[in-house]
Amino acid sequence: MNFRPVILPALLLVLALAFTGCTQPDSLSPVIPAATPTAAPTVTTSAPISLPTDSATPEPTGTLPSYWSMNVQAYSNGMAINPQITIAFRGGQGMNLIPQILLKVTRSDGVVETGEMDPPFTMGQSVTFAATTGYQDRAEAWVITPQGDTVKILDEYVPFRSYNTG
Repeated sequence: MNFRPVILPALLLVLALAFTGCTQPDSLSPVIPAATPTAAPTVTTSAPISLPTDSATPEPTGTLPSYWSMNVQAYSNGMAINPQITIAFRGGQGMNLIPQILLKVTRSDGVVETGEMDPPFTMGQSVTFAATTGYQDRAEAWVITPQGDTVKILDEYVPFRSYNTG
């Protein structure tokens, strides 16, 4: 039996089926008629979020659900010539969900500085603030939840230098 006359029509049939299968519209994407005018997207801006009022000493921090957990750490560089406090992001399950982290440093001389961390969050991402050589500089951090609530996750004194006590 000679297969040559059968191979060419079979090959054409396979190519025709493959071509028609590849040119079908995607059933998941909506079909928008060309004559339908589209409205320009609207951008809404929310009012800036203000930080809670000041207190003289560190206060207890709140807890986030585990799926929104975020970890930040504050530390001093310990340099007398240019003292600085760095607040660094250390990870957490909420790093893809949390829209913003608000930061505040209150120095022992009364100067208050604020900052923020915005997504995308990465390990080691940090914000640096000027500090004093005293031991009463205070670092605070608040997480803005996806629902818009503010939860304090860090509130502590950051000593200029810390020495091993053990």
